[in-house]
Amino acid sequence: MVNVPKTRRTYCKKCKKHQPHKVTQYKKGKDSLYAQGKRRYDRKQSGYGGQTKPIFRKKAKTTKKIVLRLECVEPNCRSKRMLAIKRCKHFELGGDKKRKASVIGLFLYFCNVCVLGPSVFQVLQGILNIYMCSELYSFVLSLNLL
Repeated sequence: MVNVPKTRRTYCKKCKKHQPHKVTQYKKGKDSLYAQGKRRYDRKQSGYGGQTKPIFRKKAKTTKKIVLRLECVEPNCRSKRMLAIKRCKHFELGGDKKRKASVIGLFLYFCNVCVLGPSVFQVLQGILNIYMCSELYSFVLSLNLL
């Protein structure tokens, strides 16, 4: 899972120096009905004769490359540029930073203080809003505490 902050200090070509940039995820625009290829395809498809062009069915990739859209926050500049990053299955923009080791340490502290059992996980989930509860449960089971 990739987690990218919503702002990034990076080089701006227009300002010719490093500036804070607003980061958003690039999305493809709607296809135009009046592009030459679309008009040609629609003309060829019309009338009798069925499907005229091959339909691609051998998709190889399971993910798309993530493209970030960087916009300079300088009021006079506002220049935009694209930045491609690697492929990933899960992409998050401005999500919470996970601190796994400290959460496990906190969990083990709670296990020492509270009565051991599944109710500890419910207490932790309610108080700390931990979404890694199942992972912690398997971690504790591997330590043979429960």
